[in-house]
Amino acid sequence: MEIIKEYEDGLKLMEELTNNAQQIQEQVLSQILTTNAGTEYLSRFINGDADKQCFKTNVPIVTYEDIKPYIDRIANGTGISGGLPKLIPVTVETYNQRAVYYFTLLISLMNKHFGFGDLDKTGKRLHLLFAKTGSETACGLKATTVLTSMLNQPLFRTAIPKLFTSPIETIFCPDNNQSMFCQLLIGLIHRDEVVSVGSTFATVVLRAIKFLEQNYGELCFNIRTGRISDWVTDPGCRNIVTSIVKPNPKLADSIENICRCKSWEGILRKLWPKAKLVDAITTGVMSQYAETLEFYSGELPLVSIFVPRLFVGSI
Repeated sequence: MEIIKEYEDGLKLMEELTNNAQQIQEQVLSQILTTNAGTEYLSRFINGDADKQCFKTNVPIVTYEDIKPYIDRIANGTGISGGLPKLIPVTVETYNQRAVYYFTLLISLMNKHFGFGDLDKTGKRLHLLFAKTGSETACGLKATTVLTSMLNQPLFRTAIPKLFTSPIETIFCPDNNQSMFCQLLIGLIHRDEVVSVGSTFATVVLRAIKFLEQNYGELCFNIRTGRISDWVTDPGCRNIVTSIVKPNPKLADSIENICRCKSWEGILRKLWPKAKLVDAITTGVMSQYAETLEFYSGELPLVSIFVPRLFVGSI
């Protein structure tokens, strides 16, 4: 009941926010201007004036490149080169409050349309996650992906065993191939419990399908014998997977028969028959991969619920 109430409260909040969008946007803008009107950047245009009309009249629309010099100064001169993720400064307030706010609304919608609360009670998500080590800027600010930052949060680490098939040890494995192999292996072992399949981006899901196509024989051999492949040497992965994998010839044969089929159309639904959706970003630049993902999904709906960026925090 408690979970249902939270979802209902989230939907009620979304109704209130959308019905009063203009008023709320003006309040947010006013708060931002009051806090930041005296900053170096805004002072160039509004000279400390926190009036909304002054802001609209004088502050131009800009691209990332226009504000990049300021972000580089926050990072103390490190900057980034073309082709790499952009650095986005994030304050403690933004991360701790607005991120939670966003995900509360998101999960409320997911529960309304897909029964996410009930799904999590009946099974787990095969969501391929790959944490990055991260780095520090020259002045000591931490720079990492928002996904890695979330995964490092105690609450999220506690939730991982309850929600996902992938143990934390496989997610934080520094070798992507070992991580992918182990996450898919465990996902296949628990195939009858999986209620959703996905990753952050559509490209990662497609890469996983290609990896599975190339390695399903070895994965099935691991399941059949109850032994993990010798080339998986990462201690965290090896220890946790060894504790999970048990000899199961029947399961291995079933998976192998599915993967040997002539066409892999609908392979995700075939391998994970209880999955209700494919969870991956298929919008923006990822939209070009949506049709291919639909081919493999077996008519499972494609749902984008996560937008990762590179964060510099906390400042």
